[in-house]
Amino acid sequence: MTPHTHTPTPNASASASAPVPVPVAGERELVPVGVTQRTLPPTATGERRYALDSRWFPFLAACRLAPVPLPNQPHQALAAARALGLRGLLLTGGDSLAPYGGTTPDRDATEEHLLAWALAGRIPVLGVCRGMQVLMHFFGARLTPVDGHVATRHTLTPNTPGGGGPAAARTVNSYHALAARHVPAPLEATARCGDVIEAVRHTSAPLEGIMWHPEREPVPDPRDIQQVTRLMAGKAAQR
Repeated sequence: MTPHTHTPTPNASASASAPVPVPVAGERELVPVGVTQRTLPPTATGERRYALDSRWFPFLAACRLAPVPLPNQPHQALAAARALGLRGLLLTGGDSLAPYGGTTPDRDATEEHLLAWALAGRIPVLGVCRGMQVLMHFFGARLTPVDGHVATRHTLTPNTPGGGGPAAARTVNSYHALAARHVPAPLEATARCGDVIEAVRHTSAPLEGIMWHPEREPVPDPRDIQQVTRLMAGKAAQR
């Protein structure tokens, strides 16, 4: 008696277990943006690590952005930005600049190179807290110590005609011990808290800075999402 053998249908199991992805209706392309990071002190074993607040990822996802963390090594960071075709740059918070007592000159140099690259190519730039201080320092502003701006909340006063837009009167968080009180051209102030400048924008380039941390809000503020989305989409307000 000849044993019964079963010949499986080619690719039957593969067809059943590998569904074809279906595009989501209305799904929009994510915009890839470079994100700078902190430099941490060396570990006991001599490792040098970078760090980024994990809260940035859901906030940037809400802005339809795909974050690409960059190393604090100027040439490698620039090479990655060019190779990956990054369409925006986010200068994040943390660490003081070296001229003001900071201990991460590698980060200072990286962000300066990335900022120059972005300006030359009209790549949108957002500076947050330290990131805004990088913008101010780059254009020649002087930072001075400020009291009452660490781990608190305060109200912004708009510095734009009509007081509208993302920098309209509102309460924001604050985590900075240094501040600028005067804005050098080509920057202009868009919000203040007393005499402290809390937000700036470039008069002709897609570049903005804010001193508060949108990623640290328990629920992202729609005004922050609107500002970041507009800027990174290349739709900075005409001035």
